[in-house]
Amino acid sequence: MPDQPLVNQVAVVAGATRGAGRGIARMLGAAGATVYCTGRSVRGRPATAGRPETIDETAELVTAAGGRGIAVRTDHTVEAEVERLFARVRADEGRLDVLVNDVWGGDALTEWGKPFWELSTPQGLRLLERAVHSHLVTSRHGVPLMVERNAGLVVEVTDGDTLGYRGNLFYDLAKNAVIRLAYAMAADLHAHGVTALALTPGMLRSEAVLDHFGVAEANWRDAIAADPYFAESETPCYVGRAVAALAADPDVGARSGGLFSSWGLAKEYGFTDVDGRRPDWGTFFARKVREIVERDAPSEKDMDVFVVRTRLHQVEGDRAATDEAARLRAYLDRHG
Repeated sequence: MPDQPLVNQVAVVAGATRGAGRGIARMLGAAGATVYCTGRSVRGRPATAGRPETIDETAELVTAAGGRGIAVRTDHTVEAEVERLFARVRADEGRLDVLVNDVWGGDALTEWGKPFWELSTPQGLRLLERAVHSHLVTSRHGVPLMVERNAGLVVEVTDGDTLGYRGNLFYDLAKNAVIRLAYAMAADLHAHGVTALALTPGMLRSEAVLDHFGVAEANWRDAIAADPYFAESETPCYVGRAVAALAADPDVGARSGGLFSSWGLAKEYGFTDVDGRRPDWGTFFARKVREIVERDAPSEKDMDVFVVRTRLHQVEGDRAATDEAARLRAYLDRHG
């Protein structure tokens, strides 16, 4: 594969301000693409309290990586702004090859630790508007550029490679809805040669996560003492390399409608994270859960119970994991 297999291709990364979106934009740029970096935060007008990142910085990182970064301020919950974005792409480029839906904006709206009947309905509906409605509107206006050429890739970024419950009703609805959105779009797009799929990173070392642990990318391992699960974390560029590999794959259509992970695609396509590691969050997390269950004596009861319950949600609908689910339920009966 050439060093820049996406030269002359055009991508839109919706939600490119920080985190996975920024990593995806950078790696598409490294593969040679022109990348429209969209979001609400621009220099002098940050849209997320406490976060300094902007789409202008992301676009500069894309260019520095070897592509062409273009920042376009867009609120993806406002359909008129989304229409203007793709009208510009059409006028300036005449094509769209890759569309990544990574708009989120739900961190401050997610009320962890509450059952659904205690959640704020207006707050939850606002989360769904940002994290699901925005994806639908963006695809509605971006995909026609692909259908016209009978080619293209739409990537829905989610959290988790299963359909299991994610611990909060509105968060769960959002992350599972975009998986279903990819599946449904794939059905409509099948006759038009356009691929739609869903993709998850593992434990992400985003800017906000690094700040939470009080570390930088250069010394991120110092945070492992505070959270041993951080040992298998990945940079946002890892999922970015997954998107770039998918976009460069002539047979990507065979994946349409599917749900994939950064760690799984790294094994298939042979790429690594930018630090040379190949994190495998899925295998790591499953191993950690087995260790907790086999020890059968919670060292940190609340955390251990939370981890086991999370794993049970992941596997309880999998017929191939019936025995594992039974062991997890038995553990929770004893300790939960």
